Amino acid sequence: MSFQWPLLLPLLAIVPLAVAGYVMLERRRARYAVRFTNLEVLAGVVEERRAWRRWLPPVLFFMALAASLLALTRPEVTVAAHREKASVILTIDSSGSMFAKDVPPTRLAAAQEAVRLFIDKLPARYRVGVVTFSSEAQVVAPLTQDRQIVRDAVDYLYPGRGTAIGDALARSVELAQGASGRALGETDVVPAEEPADDDPERPATAILLLSDGAQTAGILQPFEGAQRATTAKIPVYTVALGTPEGTVTFDRYGSSRTILVPPDPVTLEQIADDTDGEFYAAASGARLNEVYERLGSQIGRYNTQREVTDMLAAAGAVLLLGAGLLAGLWFPRFP
Repeated sequence: MSFQWPLLLPLLAIVPLAVAGYVMLERRRARYAVRFTNLEVLAGVVEERRAWRRWLPPVLFFMALAASLLALTRPEVTVAAHREKASVILTIDSSGSMFAKDVPPTRLAAAQEAVRLFIDKLPARYRVGVVTFSSEAQVVAPLTQDRQIVRDAVDYLYPGRGTAIGDALARSVELAQGASGRALGETDVVPAEEPADDDPERPATAILLLSDGAQTAGILQPFEGAQRATTAKIPVYTVALGTPEGTVTFDRYGSSRTILVPPDPVTLEQIADDTDGEFYAAASGARLNEVYERLGSQIGRYNTQREVTDMLAAAGAVLLLGAGLLAGLWFPRFP
């Protein structure tokens, strides 16, 4: 919590002083109270189980006083809000290892299902694009609000050889910034002047990178691709899909060969750290769906300050009213 007028915070010292004064008055009143010589009569008159009634109205009053004094400082709290505009790049590994069946029915099929659920829950005003990669990266769906285009692109992913993570990140950055035709070996993308991060008019952009293996192809190394995203101030949320025991079987020249295809969480976690994103490991379809559901709630969110002066003032008024009503109900005084 922060305060627009912090110099008024010392006024809160009035509350403990008022409490101390009230306690002193109560003790003084008790000192001069009428003494009963018959303790059994006194026990019959005083109902100890209702002693709390004597204290509740003043407690409510002091709470009302504290809320009212705090409202004078014009306090603010940090709350999460959603931007009106956002762009999400779904960067999906479509290498041959994505056909491993350790994540049923296959890693690729599980990824497609998770992405479909993610798209369905994403606000309709957000734009979504799809980049797929194996030995090379390519855009299969431009940034669009048309969800059907995105679904079709995800449904028709086909396998390839190799895993070019670095190139995929660079292509995703280009798509996010509207670049086209730029060679991957050229200088880093320089971001245009943008509003501040806490400006709700600033469109949010994020890359969701899903891969199940280490880099085996491409021009750029993974950290070079991550540097493109860092320069463009685009966070990369990475998902390592699969288990260390995952295998795929290739049929070639009439014989089959089974190879181990474990994911590479170390590289993906480093990419997320370098770009201010987050890393997730998904060893099952259920976990993958959970990850994408969480990402769907995070994309486009930003922290903003909200003044709560009116809420505190209203709370003070309600507490004060409650104190007055209870005091009048339980301790009525008549002339």
